[in-house]
Formats: sequence, structure tokens, C-alpha cells
Amino acid sequence: MIFRHTEEVRSAHPGLAAGALHATGVDSTADVEARVGKYTARALARLTDGPESGFPEVLAWRRTFTRLGLRPTQYRCASESLLRRLRREGALPRIHPVVDLCNAVSVAYAVPVAALDADRITGPLLEVRSAHGDEEYTTFDGRTEHPAPGEVTYADSAGRAHARRWTNRQSGHSAVRDGTRRILVVAEAMHEGGADTVARVLETLAEEVTAHWPVTPVTGLLTGEAPEFALGDAARVP
Repeated sequence: MIFRHTEEVRSAHPGLAAGALHATGVDSTADVEARVGKYTARALARLTDGPESGFPEVLAWRRTFTRLGLRPTQYRCASESLLRRLRREGALPRIHPVVDLCNAVSVAYAVPVAALDADRITGPLLEVRSAHGDEEYTTFDGRTEHPAPGEVTYADSAGRAHARRWTNRQSGHSAVRDGTRRILVVAEAMHEGGADTVARVLETLAEEVTAHWPVTPVTGLLTGEAPEFALGDAARVP
């Protein structure tokens, strides 16, 4: 399966920096508490200097959402939402070891990090593109929505949407769960220096995945010259 951003998306957002990680063999038994604590402590320390709304990483996504016709204080990118919750509550919810690590790394670097169950995606293509309006998106409570035409989403070959409003909200259909064994993790940034940030995020996540599971993750930076990331065998929907 191939993951990529369309040329239309890249042309409209020339500041986009993105990267992906693929791994097979994760489960829900790993103890990641110490590592999650390390990354959230880093984020909390940064938040003592001011709220997340002033972070360059967050401001860049707010400007992106504004260009997309979205109110950035109504629809926030995932990292801003997590940072906001961390600032208010002092901790992040525990969901699954993979998700918990991704969320913690996301707040530490202040960029959105999406973790998807790769076996819940229909290949051969997962694409960040403008929605046609007929894609099906499943909420976390099981409802079906249809992204509006033109809304940026993650769309697979079956026409299923795996995100709403790009980095605002993931799909319940491909959420990492107890039975997940194969993951696709995507990090995306819009701020100046975002390519370096994404590279550090991928390096950090690869180290953490390797430390907690007997797997060998594959990572790749996505650029205009090399816009595609190959996951190997096409994914399936059970």
C-alpha cells in the first residue's frame, strides 16, 4: 500500500513537512508509562512559558485551517487539542500503548501525529486529498459522516475517509485497538523548520517502538520529490 499527499494538497500548502512510520507486530501489552511521562513532562515544561496557542507549530496549523475555510478555534489540529488538554488537566488519557506514545510525542514536539491500524485501511492507496463528498467517515461512537466536498481528508481506495478536516480528527474505523498488529503513523507539520521536527519525531517514535515491541519499523520523509511511502502488502478490511 502507498501513502501520499496529492499534488493539489502539496501545491496549496508548500510549507507541508510530512513523514510516516510502518511497523508490524505491536500489541496492547507494552508498558509505556515511563516514556509517556518523559514526553508529557517536556510539553508541560514548555507550557509554563505560555499556552499552546502561541507555539509556532500550532500557529502554522491555525493559519492552514484558516486557508481551508475553517475557524481554527472551533476546529483544532490534533496536537493543539492534546496540548490544551494537557495544560488544563496535567495529563493525557490512556488509550493504547501505541496511541499513548504517539500522543505523548505529539505534545512534546507540538505537531500532529496520527496512528492508524493499517489492516483497517483498504489499499492499494491511502491519500491525503480533497474529499469528493461521498466518502464515508466513521466516528468513534459508530456514526457515519460524509466529509464535505473539498475538505482535506485521508481517503483510501474504497472511498473510506480516515480523518476529518485533515489533522483535526481521526476515524474510529482505523483507530488503533487491542487487536491491532500493524500500524501506520503519520506526522505532519506546517511551521518553518517543520522538516527537521518531523525527522526528529520519526526518529523518536522508531526508537520507542523498537524498545517496546520486537519489531523493526520502517520510516520515511515525504517530500515533493519523494511524495510516496510504501507500507508493503496492501492492507485489508476484516
